[in-house]
Amino acid sequence: MTGVGGTVEAHTERLTTGGPTMPATAPATTAAVPTAPATTAAVPTAVTAVPPAATAVPTTAAAYPTAVRSYHLGAGSGLDRLSLRTARPRTPGPGEVAVAVRAVSLSFRELLVLRGQYVLPVKADLVPVSDGAGEVVAVGPGVRWARPGDRVTATLFPYWRDGRLAADLLPQLGGSLDGMLTELAVLPEQALLPVPAHLSYQEAATLPCVGLTAWNALTGDGRGVRPGETVLTTGSGGVSLFALQYAHALGARVIATTGSPAKERRLRELGADAVVNYRDRPDWHTAVRELTGGRGVDRVVDTAGSLEQSLKSLAVDGHLALVGSVSGDWPPLDPRLLFGVAATVRAVAVGSHAQFAAMNEFLAEHALRPVVDRVFPFEEAAAAYDYYERAEPLGKVVIAVG
Repeated sequence: MTGVGGTVEAHTERLTTGGPTMPATAPATTAAVPTAPATTAAVPTAVTAVPPAATAVPTTAAAYPTAVRSYHLGAGSGLDRLSLRTARPRTPGPGEVAVAVRAVSLSFRELLVLRGQYVLPVKADLVPVSDGAGEVVAVGPGVRWARPGDRVTATLFPYWRDGRLAADLLPQLGGSLDGMLTELAVLPEQALLPVPAHLSYQEAATLPCVGLTAWNALTGDGRGVRPGETVLTTGSGGVSLFALQYAHALGARVIATTGSPAKERRLRELGADAVVNYRDRPDWHTAVRELTGGRGVDRVVDTAGSLEQSLKSLAVDGHLALVGSVSGDWPPLDPRLLFGVAATVRAVAVGSHAQFAAMNEFLAEHALRPVVDRVFPFEEAAAAYDYYERAEPLGKVVIAVG
């Protein structure tokens, strides 16, 4: 995905340490990846005050592992690229934190990386998956606030602290940098945030990509969603479900679209005031206008790339947050549609560390919980990918690591 995310007012100075690397050195063994399906199975947020900087590696919360398992993506495309290896971990260096990963979650981004279709650079021999949560087990010299035993997650863009996204901030976990599908990740402290106290590791692992993207889509333009406005969410993927919950909690009226009667019921349970089945109403933008008395909606969160119908759903001076296109299709767009409603279209690229902290505060304030569809064990990561790609889950697919 491309584009610039919004800002929040509190600015945190960006550090200039180098990018994170995986703790592994030379791999010791490579195991075949199992493919058999699995069985179904006051809160800290932004850091405002920190203790004095550490000058040496403190005692760890538990014995530091002598070997860790990590998944790697080789050349080519598809699940046959995925292999499980065991290697010796490295200890954290200056400004770095070792995190025992407890859970990761999959998003459409991970399928693009797997297929070789991701828009940003992807390193060779990648440890995939951007989204994860875990427990701090060791810290390096100069670490300011993280301590062994802390529950943390990490931003997808580790060096984007606040403000506008820029080219030098594009390195991302699970892409140009090794990701979280590993038992131990060594990360820069500046990438980390405390996990909201009411969330489990599995729930917190769903936040970094889709949770933050949805938050940015609704709040990152500076104006944000206001009580009484109407928000349209397209589909029932991860971003759409988060956007539905956020918009409802922000006091907006929410209209959702789906192609499944079963999902329609669940969307209403999550807070949708109205649901349009796009299979029954291929002209779903007309149904949206009918539901708003002909006015249109104030904001659309478009995850399908259906720009023409999304723009036709907008009220005058409406806002369209373009998240991507899960279909992969990008039909041509008539610019007159933009002028017809004086629309603002903003491409959303996840979000900054500051936005993540604001989102965590909101989650805690409203006791919101991510929707998890299914949890797979670490050993069945390939089955999790396969399920996510084929099953059209309602909610996040999570891989439990430890």
